Amino acid sequence: MKRILISTLMLFFFTASFGQKFNWNKNQVIAHRGAWKKNNFPQNSIASLNEAVKLGCYGSEFDVWMTADNILVVNHDPEFQGLTIEKVNYADLLTKTMSNGEKIPTLEAYLLAGKKQKTTKLILEIKPSLISKERGIEVTNKCIEMAKKLKVTDWVEYISFDYDYCKRILTLLPNAKVAYLKGEISAEQMKADKLTGVDYHYSVYQKDNWIENAQKLGLTVNAWTVNTVPEMQWLLAHNVEYITTNEPELLFDEIKKTPFAQGWKLKWADEFDDAGLPLTKNWGYDVGGRGWGNNELQYYTDADTANAVVKKGNLNIIALKADKENRNYTSARLVTKNKFDFKYGRVEVRAMLPKGRGLWPAIWALPTDSKYGSWPKSGEIDIMEHVGYDPDSVHGTVHTEKFNHVIHTQVGKALKVNNPYTAYHVYAIEWFIDHIDFFIDDQKYLTFKNTKNGPGDWPFDQNFHLILNVAVGGNWGGKNGVDDAAFPATMKVDYVRVFQK
Repeated sequence: MKRILISTLMLFFFTASFGQKFNWNKNQVIAHRGAWKKNNFPQNSIASLNEAVKLGCYGSEFDVWMTADNILVVNHDPEFQGLTIEKVNYADLLTKTMSNGEKIPTLEAYLLAGKKQKTTKLILEIKPSLISKERGIEVTNKCIEMAKKLKVTDWVEYISFDYDYCKRILTLLPNAKVAYLKGEISAEQMKADKLTGVDYHYSVYQKDNWIENAQKLGLTVNAWTVNTVPEMQWLLAHNVEYITTNEPELLFDEIKKTPFAQGWKLKWADEFDDAGLPLTKNWGYDVGGRGWGNNELQYYTDADTANAVVKKGNLNIIALKADKENRNYTSARLVTKNKFDFKYGRVEVRAMLPKGRGLWPAIWALPTDSKYGSWPKSGEIDIMEHVGYDPDSVHGTVHTEKFNHVIHTQVGKALKVNNPYTAYHVYAIEWFIDHIDFFIDDQKYLTFKNTKNGPGDWPFDQNFHLILNVAVGGNWGGKNGVDDAAFPATMKVDYVRVFQK
């Protein structure tokens, strides 16, 4: 019995000593050429790799070339300080030094440095050879041989702009994680060829449902190279697995701010990445010039690009000084009614407002079926309203039977906003079963609570739909008249997103 016990203990200690225990970071951040920018490390250096590890990035990306004497080295460009890597020997490269004193790393040295930790993946990019396809395949072979030799296959994932290299990796290492970079291969083809992911420029993903389709096929989605906040937030909202960036510190900060970090999941969105009229699957129009209950002066047109047009990533709602039927102004009022109706969630709209006395832009929501009766009995949620005679001031308001502006009991609050006419701001609500919170740029400035006294106080237990419009004049917007010099006046909407838990 003692002999059996000793043998069991020896097996346990042997397994514990030689088995790898990994704790890969669980985030979307891949440092492009290492984390180099903030501290001015050389790109693709051991120092930038170590900094990516220190930051806690999921991965650190690096690039591999082969010298004329068949040494694999790490560098992004085909040249290293004036020397064409593929045409010189490794000894020639050693005559040059990086800004921090490092020599150009060999792949072996880089992988051994990465092997010292077990939290950050090593994202190995095989650069397409400038000499020949055959040489590129040879580089691919040698990269896999090196990873096996150093026993770092668990650390390394592979990417390349050459599709044949990607397929070659999987021939040599069938269980490798491999993603393609160039952008022209379909998700279906990559799945058929057993690639595990797609790693395209983020603009490719702005095509309708590209991300969702790839993920349904079981592919991971990475985007390169993403260095600005709007693109980061777009990708995070659309739940990509990875983002490759020169700004890993910035991306970590944005991850903390994203609705995803608070448990929200994207339910519906329009990013306005097409051109022409807004997508009919998302938007309809309220049409006419009947004053809309507020004695407004505009005529709302029906699918007219003069008043509602998508271009350069924005929905433009344009109010014009133009005659239409019995009105002297035209504009547009877009609605998601019967196209997207929802109950509870986080709504956020990134927009730039039009400037001018008499303008009344709004981002708001009305009930789809008016379960409790006509306005205001079934409720209204004004996510953002602005009246041009009150510069830089933005309002959030709730209307119900008991709380509404007709009887001067509406619940709302105004907030001063810096540069609403020249900069984008995010206007948002978070609507729960027991309260609604209002935000501008993540600053909460108003909460409306469910009193539990019935629909007269709280009719917000039914489906609502979204409305985007620019009104002209009206009881509130036109209180101080209309300045015709303000036209044409445009509200630019970068995106509309609705999240739910």
